[in-house]
Amino acid sequence: MDKEWTKSARESEEYEIGLNYFLDYAYTKGKPRGKEILCPCATCYNSRWFTRNAVRNHLIAFGFQKGYDVWVRHGEKIRKPNDVNDNHMNDANDQVDDIDGLLSERFRGVAQEDYRVNEGPNEDAKKFYNLIEESKQELYPGCKTFSKLSFIIRLYLLKCLYGWSNTSFNALLELLREAMPFLNIPDTFNKTKSMIKDLGMDYKKIDACPNDCMIYWKDHENDTSCHVCGAPRWIENEENHEVEKNHKSHKVSAKVLRHFPLIPRLQRLFMCSKTASLLSWHDRDRLDDGKLRHPADGEAWKEFDKCHPEFSVEWF
Repeated sequence: MDKEWTKSARESEEYEIGLNYFLDYAYTKGKPRGKEILCPCATCYNSRWFTRNAVRNHLIAFGFQKGYDVWVRHGEKIRKPNDVNDNHMNDANDQVDDIDGLLSERFRGVAQEDYRVNEGPNEDAKKFYNLIEESKQELYPGCKTFSKLSFIIRLYLLKCLYGWSNTSFNALLELLREAMPFLNIPDTFNKTKSMIKDLGMDYKKIDACPNDCMIYWKDHENDTSCHVCGAPRWIENEENHEVEKNHKSHKVSAKVLRHFPLIPRLQRLFMCSKTASLLSWHDRDRLDDGKLRHPADGEAWKEFDKCHPEFSVEWF
């Protein structure tokens, strides 16, 4: 009954007027890709491009994606403090991170993949739906400032910025849950890390030679010693030789390289609307009068744009 009512509401005359206004706005104020725009329906999550009629049909059938109240991907700008006098609205905009945008970019096109027969969604799709669900969960009953996901991201950021140990992070989580049992947060650091990992913000561990000669990667992934200096890959522990004869022990690498992939880090910069606008300032707001004020005014930048036009294509 509720679904039928929702569908009928989307077919009402008032909804039609609002829908046509949105489409006109997206094509005049936004940046359409030819005749196509990003579809903000509850199924596409601004990750697929369609023509006007296709987007219109999607929005009638599925409705707008929840939380997409400011059309940042269709030409609408986030209000700045000096633009309006409503301080409450400004505070709300400044405090809300673009979690939906982060998930859309991290899992571009994943949610729309067809289910395989008798298999269901793939692993990336499962991660996507889990994170969507967590982004909808309240941090505590009635909380409007944070969701469970946004709070965990901010808490993890503080850990990284100030060098908290894993033990201290676990102690903090335990204290928060003890003082406020109604908080909807993980109870251990490992569970927190798994959420961050699904967002693509994790790092990859690669074993390395203790003398910095090589890393155990690609063709050398299964090597047990350095092919340059001969140093062993693993730390030798004579006390554990007897244990190793009867049980499979955990080998400790002599040195580990931590690789932080670039693309997820760049995507994370677009998580906040303020950061995203700064990253595109050189293209949208920079004064291009022939004078050298910014690296984008330089010949090297311009030459790179000519050689690699696809690099600067606006996807956000």
